[in-house]
Amino acid sequence: MPCPPPALSIALADYRDPRDAAALVALLDAYARDPMGAGTPLPEAVKARLPGDLAANPQAFSLLAWLGGEAVGLANCFVGYSTFAAAPLVNIHDLAVAAHQRGKGIGRALIAAIEAEALKRGAAKITLEVLSGNPARRLYAACGFGDYQLDPAAGQALFWQKRLR
Repeated sequence: MPCPPPALSIALADYRDPRDAAALVALLDAYARDPMGAGTPLPEAVKARLPGDLAANPQAFSLLAWLGGEAVGLANCFVGYSTFAAAPLVNIHDLAVAAHQRGKGIGRALIAAIEAEALKRGAAKITLEVLSGNPARRLYAACGFGDYQLDPAAGQALFWQKRLR
């Protein structure tokens, strides 16, 4: 289990700060270009709109991992609500580590920072979705994530979508 580099720092992103906004967009675009992120770049309109849209969403927060002045990791999260726990939940919508920095403990450090932030917000759980072929599944399992089910006889939860545009 790799330890994060000693100079690694993780902080909440300030969507209105040009440096944080640029880092967020660059890391998310690199993730979108990766096979685990659909393999295509983000459209220019999305890149231009994203920081402002996130800043306007009170349920959004992002964490940026920095190493020697370089943004090397990103987590975009949204606070939701667990009706079964009557408490907030945090969904990790995007978790990305720069390709040249993978395997160094940065993803694990981001997950620990997400957990700390979720606890500060009173969250009952953290959720995420992951492709079955994504190598990051090993990290998520090592950090305590697993399939969601209420009753094993009813099966595991599936993540479905219906595209509207």
